[in-house]
Amino acid sequence: MKTSTLYNTIILVALCFWSSSCTEGFDEINTNPNSPESIGPQFLLSNVISVAANENTYTQGFRLSNYLAQFAASVEFERVDRYEMGSNAQYWNGTFRLLNDIESIQNNPATNEAYNAVSDVMKAYLFSQLTDMWGDIPYSEALGAKNGSFTPKYDTQEKVYTDPQNGILAILKRSSETLKNTSASIQGDMMFNNNLDKWRRFANSLRLRYMLRISKKLTNYSELLALVTENYFMRNNQDNAVVPYLTSAPNQWPMSQSALGLYQEHRMTQTVDSVLKAWNDPRQAILYKPTQQSVTAGTPQFKGLQNGLNRETINELGIKLNDISLFGAIFRDVPNGVDGQFMQYSELQFALAEAAYRGYISGDATSYYEAGIKASFDYFKSPLPAGYLAQSTVKLTTEDALNKILTQKWLALINNGHEAWFEIRRTGIPKLKPGPDNLNDDKYPVRYLYPESEQAVNKVNYSEAASRMGGDNINSKVWWEK
Repeated sequence: MKTSTLYNTIILVALCFWSSSCTEGFDEINTNPNSPESIGPQFLLSNVISVAANENTYTQGFRLSNYLAQFAASVEFERVDRYEMGSNAQYWNGTFRLLNDIESIQNNPATNEAYNAVSDVMKAYLFSQLTDMWGDIPYSEALGAKNGSFTPKYDTQEKVYTDPQNGILAILKRSSETLKNTSASIQGDMMFNNNLDKWRRFANSLRLRYMLRISKKLTNYSELLALVTENYFMRNNQDNAVVPYLTSAPNQWPMSQSALGLYQEHRMTQTVDSVLKAWNDPRQAILYKPTQQSVTAGTPQFKGLQNGLNRETINELGIKLNDISLFGAIFRDVPNGVDGQFMQYSELQFALAEAAYRGYISGDATSYYEAGIKASFDYFKSPLPAGYLAQSTVKLTTEDALNKILTQKWLALINNGHEAWFEIRRTGIPKLKPGPDNLNDDKYPVRYLYPESEQAVNKVNYSEAASRMGGDNINSKVWWEK
């Protein structure tokens, strides 16, 4: 991971070399016939992984989705907690920039089939983010700007996922096969340290994630069953698709360096408080802090805030903010307390538990479920208490089994981009209630608005997609939700 600073520096220098803003005549004066004329694929790959991991975890996870999934409640400024969604245009634009970087990797004269396969895994992941946040998106024509195409058509979400040649699932399957058979190698990978076997396991684990995501639209689960039968997934937390933050700049967890007021804007919710207390769950003391008021009184306790309250309501109710829990030390006091997230082993196990319970695959749902819980505790370095799995609120029985599987999965997805929000939209679990001061007529939002730039630059295709989806609003469900 320490080498990522070097990678980013080299990229910045190389981009300066490319830019017309650098010293005029540089090429004529300083041309070195022995040096490469383009950035090597390893540096571009490093940039894609590090930027995507940070963006997913900090801006999309901590700053946005933790409100939507009700891990965080706002005390004043973060209006997404009240469902003022906006377009999230920064992520739309940034993700397409990363996808263009992937195109550069794959067109690089120094690339090989291993780089192509690994970058395809990242391509599939990034396109899944776009389509799950917005629905129909530019896909098959999305990266044509270099060829003069600035108004790409929007493909349906169904095609984005299931096109037999170029859909997300097909790309991941093809990448896994390439990674299985290639003798080529890569560099620049700070996530798996250039281990192609782990990339293959990640690709297959993502396939399982996305097959479950579209499972309402499937009638044949043979491909899912074949994938599970092959069983070439993440094996434990050592295979997690995460990028550790560092103790020193510039690769520290951003919230550890942010203004105190921004940190204090994020409070524990009544939703997560009630769940963790029902489970007698020690992860609460890792994810959140006891209230300052209770600590001062010598009786530390946790207390959540209802989501979707405005400042006036908080004042009218007499809520004392020093009697509401903040997020835990790992999110503020420790610059490397969390990881940049893509996917964890615990999520995989909960996905397998759900698939087994629903009868999509063979296998014991309880074994998968308990493995997911143990993996989550292990990830947070918290011992699993004796008797935890035997509690009536945790033990997997026929009654309420799916709710227990998916609620544990929800918690394990905290801070991992919008994944918890996607799962809530897909399953309705946990059942979340909009706050009293929400700005969406008491409806739970299911997408972001398309960026305004799409309306200005690509209006015909934008309008067609918006009409097809039922309107460009935050309540228009995407294909896999319907």
